[in-house]
Amino acid sequence: MSMRDTDRALVQAATAVAKLRCRSDNHTVAAAARTAAGRVFTGVNVYHSTGGPCAEVVAIGAAATQGETELETIVAVGDRGRGVIAPCGRCRQVLRDYFPSVRVIVGPADALRAVPVAELLPEGYVWAEHQPGPPAT
Repeated sequence: MSMRDTDRALVQAATAVAKLRCRSDNHTVAAAARTAAGRVFTGVNVYHSTGGPCAEVVAIGAAATQGETELETIVAVGDRGRGVIAPCGRCRQVLRDYFPSVRVIVGPADALRAVPVAELLPEGYVWAEHQPGPPAT
């Protein structure tokens, strides 16, 4: 999928957070997520010996804290000018479970693109599809 102006602005928002807040080994990735209404939420990873949450999960939590339940697009950016980075497998699964239609910005700086999360996790496990249904009557 091609990049929209709002997608480029989202990459800029994540890049600005990475420059401002990713200044230690505890915070090395920033993420920005946008709702269909245009609200943007950001977060940084919280590195810890237990793994800690990724920046995408922190941004999802920030949106949820403000009552947002639908994200349209998300991007992660590495510190020290590393640019856009693809979400890890765990984040891909979380994104697909919570926001099955979310677009994820990926690719090298000269060829960024926004793709459906399902494209990043083909034939993935969909948590909602494996929950028990209502009891049989």
